[in-house]
Amino acid sequence: MEKLQRLLAAEGLYRGRFHGKFDSKVENALSTFQYYNGIDHEEWGVYGPLTRKALEG
Repeated sequence: MEKLQRLLAAEGLYRGRFHGKFDSKVENALSTFQYYNGIDHEEWGVYGPLTRKALEG
């Protein structure tokens, strides 16, 4: 989960400690990433395969 926080921070979407927990800040940053990238085939705030590919790929 810390990797996810770092990836979201690199996108300018997460501002917080890298503590490795999926909290509301991570969920909100992830939802924003999904919105900005047109990922609407997955539930908002869920780190599914489409979101993972877009963020890590």
